[in-house]
Amino acid sequence: MAQNIIKGIQAIAAEAREVVKDINIEQAKMLYQNDDYIFVDVREASERDKLGVIPGAFTCPRGMLEFLIDPSCPVHNPIFNQDKTYVFYCAHGLRSLYAAKQAHDMGLKPVLNLAGGFAAWQNEQGDTEMRAE
Repeated sequence: MAQNIIKGIQAIAAEAREVVKDINIEQAKMLYQNDDYIFVDVREASERDKLGVIPGAFTCPRGMLEFLIDPSCPVHNPIFNQDKTYVFYCAHGLRSLYAAKQAHDMGLKPVLNLAGGFAAWQNEQGDTEMRAE
């Protein structure tokens, strides 16, 4: 029997957009060095190794996000215990939208999504750095 998928990625994105606001590259460029904002890169290590990251960003593969946010989890990262605004980004902005929604649903607030993701950041000559992770 074939699977009956009842909710697609567009519906999930629409739900996420109800609670997560996008910021554009111009706005992000004004915020990424501001100590009140934490940029969270949810791309995989191979993507970051190839293209770099936004300077100062916290790197967290999407698959580890919930574990790093949850203070009762052994791998919890205290970066998620701060009174900051969290700006999530990925390659093009969809994984990070889902990640920001999940973080919001877990109680992390406020959260934002970088519209267009790292690709848009690079297209607009945003600063990047290479890291050895």
